[in-house]
Amino acid sequence: MKKILECIKTELEPAFEACGYDRSYAKAVLSNRPDLCEYQCNGAMAAAKAYKKKPIEIAGQVVEKLAGSPMFSLAEAVMPGFINLRLSETWLADYLTGMRREKKLGVEEVRDGGTIIVDYGGANVAKPLHVGHLRSAIIGESIKRMGRFLGYHMIGDVHLGDWGLQMGLIIEELRSRQPELPYFDPDFTGEYPAEAPFTIGELEEIYPAASAKAKTDEAFKARAQEATFQLQNGYAPYHALWRHIMNVSLADLKKNYASLDVSFDLWKGESDAQPYIPWLIQDLQDKGLAHESQGALVVDIAEEGDAKELPPCIIRKSDGAALYATSDLGTILEREKDFAPSKYIYITDKRQELHFIQVFRTAKKAGYVKPETPMVHVMFGTMNGKDGKPFKTRDGGVMRLENLVAEIDDAVYERIMENRTVSEDEARDTAKIIGLAALKYGDLSNQASKDYVFDMERFISFEGNTGPYILYTIVRIKSILTRYAQGGGQAQPEGAAILPASSPEEKALQLQLTRYNEMVETAFAETAPHKICQFIYELSDEFNKFYNSTMILKEEDASKQAGYIRLITLVKDVLETCIDLLGFEAPERM
Repeated sequence: MKKILECIKTELEPAFEACGYDRSYAKAVLSNRPDLCEYQCNGAMAAAKAYKKKPIEIAGQVVEKLAGSPMFSLAEAVMPGFINLRLSETWLADYLTGMRREKKLGVEEVRDGGTIIVDYGGANVAKPLHVGHLRSAIIGESIKRMGRFLGYHMIGDVHLGDWGLQMGLIIEELRSRQPELPYFDPDFTGEYPAEAPFTIGELEEIYPAASAKAKTDEAFKARAQEATFQLQNGYAPYHALWRHIMNVSLADLKKNYASLDVSFDLWKGESDAQPYIPWLIQDLQDKGLAHESQGALVVDIAEEGDAKELPPCIIRKSDGAALYATSDLGTILEREKDFAPSKYIYITDKRQELHFIQVFRTAKKAGYVKPETPMVHVMFGTMNGKDGKPFKTRDGGVMRLENLVAEIDDAVYERIMENRTVSEDEARDTAKIIGLAALKYGDLSNQASKDYVFDMERFISFEGNTGPYILYTIVRIKSILTRYAQGGGQAQPEGAAILPASSPEEKALQLQLTRYNEMVETAFAETAPHKICQFIYELSDEFNKFYNSTMILKEEDASKQAGYIRLITLVKDVLETCIDLLGFEAPERM
């Protein structure tokens, strides 16, 4: 379905052409003076220079040609040469009726959009998810859902940290605690146990203990580095232990990601890139791209025109160890082999900006990724506490993600029970739905690259630009539709006509709806979920203004009332589609 600005452009083009001006000047934009008009065309201003005429003269000629257009109730030329436009209520209603009849409410799917890899999550095994993992997970999930909705083949990969020094640290700490385990017996020849020698709780205590020990005990650290080296080179006992670590960690990670309604198509990790790394290093050397520098193997990535000096990408350290860049390049080789993506999207915090510049440029220079394939790094800022510092627990520690989710759920539950109208069980279930919306919307409503303050009281508020406010609007519409049906109102056929607006509030609501399809496309193209949040906040606001000024259920004209019902049903459908793209849902009642 054509976007509203495309429709206006199509109407303006013949008018410009009939006046002897190029069609390219027939562009409209949303008015920044809604008190004067809804849209405006500034083409006459640009055309004036090319045609050596006064802008107001050109604008006046075009407006004359627009006389009688069924699209506009107002088309006027104003000084110094703007063309102010208002849409006809009848044409606008017909456009919304078209939206109702479309499969995706006017959003067009791409044709042959190709496969897009979304790399998000980035959790480390053997460690609990904490608040630092929140943004990557929910931003990535939303981007994946948007792309899938638009018809792209989206593949989400959690890309676990499962192959670094933390593995060696855990192995060595486990050796010091349980030296009798068969994994540490060089003479053991049987099968290794099927059961892990630790629980998730024990594992999550082992790693920080080992990490702390390595900071003060150089011998322990050296043994952990050696254990890591042996693991990465296929030593069977350590590989068996690594498999236990993976199995125990994955079960816990999947449970925690599920609580956020975040899912992945691939549960790959750095270890999956390992088979590609020896070939990768040799290939970069054979192509003359990798060279030695101070004992390390590096690839120069600086390009002419760079605003600042960029250091080379280190492929192999002087001690022979591979790095994150090596692993990420190996992962790209694997993805090219398995999926040949048409685009890559990586979601990490902005501190990794240089790392991905290095990786992307190396991948392109080596020919692993086609020059035209977009490689996008979505960089997010920090979630801070009210003190402006990275969010911590009350005692100053890093908060586990499951504890944060539980705190929000409890806060919402208490708020629901203040005006108790439902059972405790229903209140608990509803609190989980609202709590997730509060958490996700509170994050996603901010531009990803910016830091933001986590303010629980504001996030769970049912007023203002919050997730609960959006849900409350949806639930309010559901309630109206239920009461309409209970009062004998007829079910509204899908695609039945929307009626022309009969009040300023109704027209404002209709105009906001028309921006939906363009907004979805733009939000995905710019990897910007906050644009969806802004749209649904404005749509909810316009609906509530309409609701407060219109007696929907007391309207005596049955035809007019049915028109209202069709309109608010479309509002509900658009809102529910949008919150699904953001990764949450609405309860039946609040």
